[in-house]
Amino acid sequence: MQELFKSDGLLFKSHCFEAPLDYKNDNQQKITVYAREVVKQGNEHNDLPWLVYLQGGPGFSSPRPTGNSGWLKQALTKYRVLLLDQRGTGKSTPISHLTLADKKPEQQAEYLSYFRADNIVKDAEFIRESLDIKQWSILGQSFGGFCALHYLSYYPKSLTCAYLTGGIPPITGHADNVYRATYKRVQSKNHGFFSRFPNAQQQCVNIANYLLDNDVRLPNGQRFTVEQFQLWGINLGRSGGDLAMYYILDEAVIEVGGKPQLSYSFLNQMLLEQSYQTNPIYAILHESIYCQHQASNWSAERVRSEYAEFNYTKGDTFFFTGEMVYPWMFDQLHCLQPLKAAAELLAAKEDWPYLYDAKQLAKNTVPVVAAVYIDDMYVDYDLSCQTKAGLSDSKVWITNEYEHNGLGVAGEVILSKLMTLVDRL
Repeated sequence: MQELFKSDGLLFKSHCFEAPLDYKNDNQQKITVYAREVVKQGNEHNDLPWLVYLQGGPGFSSPRPTGNSGWLKQALTKYRVLLLDQRGTGKSTPISHLTLADKKPEQQAEYLSYFRADNIVKDAEFIRESLDIKQWSILGQSFGGFCALHYLSYYPKSLTCAYLTGGIPPITGHADNVYRATYKRVQSKNHGFFSRFPNAQQQCVNIANYLLDNDVRLPNGQRFTVEQFQLWGINLGRSGGDLAMYYILDEAVIEVGGKPQLSYSFLNQMLLEQSYQTNPIYAILHESIYCQHQASNWSAERVRSEYAEFNYTKGDTFFFTGEMVYPWMFDQLHCLQPLKAAAELLAAKEDWPYLYDAKQLAKNTVPVVAAVYIDDMYVDYDLSCQTKAGLSDSKVWITNEYEHNGLGVAGEVILSKLMTLVDRL
């Protein structure tokens, strides 16, 4: 039954589509692709242009709006918005350790290979044709921007314009280049964090040493390690993330029987931070978003060896890591353990299809506007600029006012700025 409800002056309508898992064999296995249409009440019967939102990740569902605010509020001044749950997320045949449990590792790897940007965009095209829409615009946040560059490469005639926020990917080169750049960004974020909060370094060292000396368990029974603690640094790339981390650190240690111990609230927060457990695509396919006819071979793990400060031992200065995935995660994180063999196969996979067409992007005629954040810890500024140099008919707003999650914290302002830039192209 089709979902239809109203909230805060908005009308929400659901759409479900039966799409091919593999578009080259569309008579074979099918998957469900879900999207939620949003329009301002009173505009539901108007002939409005469409805007498709492509979520960051990979491996996260589209937003579930609770009101008319943020970037959505700005978008709805002009558009009818489609919030797409990318395949494998939300209500679009979700992927988890449970849904893959009936497959052997080779089958899991083969199945998961169809969940990259190329097939996400094919799903969008399938939906556009199913709804009989001639053209639409796209808004890509983070990984959604990677999807947008694929869209511009192979289906430009379907687009009226593209908005990108924190998501201009490198379109050539190996994933190693990305991680060499982003490790340097993470170094800088660590220095900034520990400079701002002088007590935090010793607090982190104390926690790390405690984890080395004790068998500490998270609420799900999983042993909590220094490596997992370091993963928390992904928040250093988000606006306000550093302050939130400090508050949690400041209450991490309690005394029990006169001895220090990590508090239950801290350990529960550490488990909640491990989104890889509930969204395994984020871990399994993260490095593959950079792969075109080459294997990642656990790029972040290999490149990490070039930055010794991230490998903590007692007596060292403590450093957090960032948006990187590592093979040991499939040994330590409970919900990733059943997917370890498939992850190894995908890390070694060399025949990933091309994601971008540099020649097409160089002669692009679709208006493209992008917010590029100078201090972005997730998507390297310099690499973004290299891609922008080869992208025709585009305009970039460069700012250091926001972090990678700018669209989430100041979406109305950012999208308004980009919509104004489109009018100037």
